[in-house]
Amino acid sequence: MPFNAESALRANPPAPAQPWKGFPKYNFVGGHNDAASIPAIELAASVTSILGREGRDLATYGLQSGPQGYRPFREAIASMLNRRAGMKENQSSILVTSGSLQALSLIFDLFLDPGDVVFLEKACYGGTLSRLRARSVEYIGVELDEEGMQADALDEAIKQVKSAGKRPKMIYTIPTVQNPTGRVMSEARRRHILAVAAEHNLPIFEDDCYADLIFSGGRPPAIRALDEDGRVVYCGSFSKSIGPAIRVGFIAADWPILSRLLPLKTDGGTGAIEQMALTEYVATKFDAHVASLNQTLKIKAEAMADAIDEYFGAAAEFEKPQSGIFLWLKLPGSVDTSRLFQIAGAEGVAINPGVEWSTVEAYGKKRLRLCFANPSVNEIREGISKLADICHREFGVPQRSANIQR
Repeated sequence: MPFNAESALRANPPAPAQPWKGFPKYNFVGGHNDAASIPAIELAASVTSILGREGRDLATYGLQSGPQGYRPFREAIASMLNRRAGMKENQSSILVTSGSLQALSLIFDLFLDPGDVVFLEKACYGGTLSRLRARSVEYIGVELDEEGMQADALDEAIKQVKSAGKRPKMIYTIPTVQNPTGRVMSEARRRHILAVAAEHNLPIFEDDCYADLIFSGGRPPAIRALDEDGRVVYCGSFSKSIGPAIRVGFIAADWPILSRLLPLKTDGGTGAIEQMALTEYVATKFDAHVASLNQTLKIKAEAMADAIDEYFGAAAEFEKPQSGIFLWLKLPGSVDTSRLFQIAGAEGVAINPGVEWSTVEAYGKKRLRLCFANPSVNEIREGISKLADICHREFGVPQRSANIQR
């Protein structure tokens, strides 16, 4: 008799995954990036060079650099952060992680207990929300404006939680190229957020994974760069600036926090080849690569904005992206984007429904996130046209697909 694996599973296991059948024709989900911008040849040369010199160090965990990651790579990361984000890091304040998702998990595991309360943006990264729910942590969505999280609203939310007898524990924010809205927080707002955190004696988790993707002008200083008392824990990643499949992120924090994080990172170390491949590239070619990538992303962002204007017309509300890889779109209340996600997905158009990126279901129900970085300009136009047709057919929005008789 075949073994019944289901009978041996723990109580309430996750729903089974379905076999992967490839990406849909019009794929506007995930954090995928522009394929032609991946510096594959340069990364291959970088790893070949380092392996030729230090390949024997693969015989030991940590590459003779210890559990924080390959030391030359940490030095390259620190130099990049100091140069681009106004920070004051060195290799000893960096912990290399297997993508930013591992960084999220490590930091949440260190700081949070069930019943704690975390304050974050009302529209927020879905991976953060799911990880907080898994830890039975309550999260409070703070209102956003054109600069991201509102500091006064944050202060009021913390006071309300305290008055209710609950435990405020952490402020989580994506201040630079906020996910999903793409907004960038001003330096003045960053200082205000820091002041609120200091008043309530709370740590700040600064998630800066998209910070290099600003189409014009420089990025503001990181909140950690403005921090004078060590309360900011910083997370970055190369998933959006170089390639998501690389799975390399990092944490920047003062040693009292890093020393507590290290015992939680029990994976034997982030992949050595990935760190080696990135080391020389980040040290010598990263800035030029990001500048080129941003020009490509700007073209695609404009193509998506133009397509939405053409095919959805006044039915769609959005801010034209000036950074990042996402467009956050609001449709009339008659549209349920979770249902649209199911129907459009079955017809080859993949979108992220807003409820997965929102702290309030009613707020997210009429919103959706679209990633424009990976599809071609033609695919963007065709996919948005098809999405508008489906939305019109199912919800009557827009009143006429493309606002013309088709």
